[in-house]
Amino acid sequence: DKVFLERQKNIIRLFKYINQHCGCKDELQIASTFSVEGSSADYTNSQVVKQFLTYYKQGLLPRDRIFSVLNEIHLKQAISFFKLLYYAKDYDTFYKTAVWARNYLNQGLFLYALSVAIVHRSDTYGIIMPPIYEVFPNYFFNSEVIHEAQQWKQTLSSSSATQKYLIVSNYSGTYLNLNPEQSLSYYMEDVGLNAFYYYFNIRYPFWMEGEEFKLNNDRRGEQYYFIHQQLLARYYLERLSNYFGEIESINLDEPIKTGYYPSLIYTNGLEFPVRPNFAKLSEYFYRYGQSGSFKSRYVYSQQLLKDYARRIRDVIDWGQVPTKDGKQLNIYTPEGFDLLGNIIEGNPDSPNIRFFGSIQVHGRHLLGYSTQPLNNYKLAPSALEHFETASRDPVFYQFYKRVVLLFQKYKANLLPYAYNDLFYPGVKVEKIDFDRLVTFFDYFDADITNALYYTLQELDKENVQVRVRQQRLNHKQFSYRININSENAKEAVVRVFYGPKYDEYKRPIDINENRVNFVELDNFRWQLQAGKNIIERNSRQPYWYIPDRTSYRDIYKRVLGALTNNEELQLDASEAFYGFPNRLLLPKGTPSGQVFQVYVIVNPYEAPKLQQTRLENEYYYPRVGTGNNYLDSYAFGFPFDRHIDENNFYVPNAAFQDVVIYHKGGGRY
Repeated sequence: DKVFLERQKNIIRLFKYINQHCGCKDELQIASTFSVEGSSADYTNSQVVKQFLTYYKQGLLPRDRIFSVLNEIHLKQAISFFKLLYYAKDYDTFYKTAVWARNYLNQGLFLYALSVAIVHRSDTYGIIMPPIYEVFPNYFFNSEVIHEAQQWKQTLSSSSATQKYLIVSNYSGTYLNLNPEQSLSYYMEDVGLNAFYYYFNIRYPFWMEGEEFKLNNDRRGEQYYFIHQQLLARYYLERLSNYFGEIESINLDEPIKTGYYPSLIYTNGLEFPVRPNFAKLSEYFYRYGQSGSFKSRYVYSQQLLKDYARRIRDVIDWGQVPTKDGKQLNIYTPEGFDLLGNIIEGNPDSPNIRFFGSIQVHGRHLLGYSTQPLNNYKLAPSALEHFETASRDPVFYQFYKRVVLLFQKYKANLLPYAYNDLFYPGVKVEKIDFDRLVTFFDYFDADITNALYYTLQELDKENVQVRVRQQRLNHKQFSYRININSENAKEAVVRVFYGPKYDEYKRPIDINENRVNFVELDNFRWQLQAGKNIIERNSRQPYWYIPDRTSYRDIYKRVLGALTNNEELQLDASEAFYGFPNRLLLPKGTPSGQVFQVYVIVNPYEAPKLQQTRLENEYYYPRVGTGNNYLDSYAFGFPFDRHIDENNFYVPNAAFQDVVIYHKGGGRY
């Protein structure tokens, strides 16, 4: 498809050298002649054009200033520009608007709004964006790596030959461990993990209206819970592999004992804020020397966080939600959990955003320990205040443990699943067999050329390349087999989970304490035949887990090859998806082997209530707003989402099986 290839080529170039004005002649021509105001008829929503032009004329966030989506002023401007892109009447208007903005808007604001628009516009579906860690390397690689790259660049000659440089990098935990938690930096700072969380929040922004952009079709509130519950469960498994125990839960009235030294530096030279051990959160300490007026409301985040959490707990116990127009909504309905997710996330689908606020916005401001700026255009946000860096901070997991417990408080008020809720008549799981499970560290290269600055002559040559090499956790690819006996031919859904069997002291964990620690490994439909069925799956098949992302250079090279030489474009469509990195599918084992357990349950297929439709050109990964992000009508995480009644839980169509994960190589990185 030549049209798609041209779009892929043109859009991906907008991400190149994001911190500088574009050097491409055709793009410079568009940027110098295009006018949003003069093209106002080319947008399907005139109000959006007026709003953006108002912001633009008043003065947007200047270039080279730090953009944070959690800053209210920055967010309003980003939303305004996103809507301008989204409501462009055709691709040509969309592209010209993006090219113009690439040269005149703040690069962080531009990148964020453009990325959201690419994901949500129908005519850019399938466009692959370059990995965010190559677009903004400063947010993913330690400051000494950026410094070394820039220092090397200064020593280059003006040769026209290709000049390459390789930097071997470690993680922040090898420099300064303010807290033992930071020894897990190889996992928390994995670029794939950080990119996953960034792309999830690009796909489902917390500020986006569900009705206008059809996010309600995707059970966004319930999905918000499930993503964070799974992140916590996966992190807990990694902790067990390193002899750590439970994730601590934060007490807002006590100092936060877990410090964090990000080792990151912004593109303008500012360092990411550091949180010391035993950081005091009370307003006296947190806002000392800062503006105390209510216009600086983030300095009151501690009290607001307590207020919002208390109100949510009260609603869960009461069962009624007060809406902004004074009505009451029953929260214990089939859609109630999704509604609760909207309330807790603080998105526009919350029935009363003024009353329930945004826990995550104030939590990230408070716990990240960044100070309230005197000027909204001169920020130094913490790692928690960017989605691409949030999961690097151990407190991210401690904070979201509190959030997940709010959801679990609701689930505790629901009856456990009855035997018939779990039982599939005539179906029995007879055997589960896994290949030997082995993890190891291998080298991974990322291109950080975007972290450098170039003259116009150098931009024309494009002959400089700097790569960073890191050791990242990986696993040997494996297969597993499930033997199922079925009395009749029937359609089923198979769910495969894995989780811990023992805690850090080698004590068996009670199933009701342990159920939130299970990670979903696979989830698929299967046509059972009468009699014996042997299902074989491998670790590459679950669509939720995706391979390493292709670098910018390789994407561009392959697209050009397809355009000029009629070569087939070899790219995995999942790269336009937000999936979890496949290489982190398993937690790091131990040399002698660490015992985990696998759980398989087979249930009848129940079609989702929303009629799922796929467009003709849709890949296997789901399009936003179509309801194709879930397989059936069961709750996310079923059957571990509710309290377990052990008298009813153990059904023949489900089974547990111990597995052992070995780690090869001994060292961490």
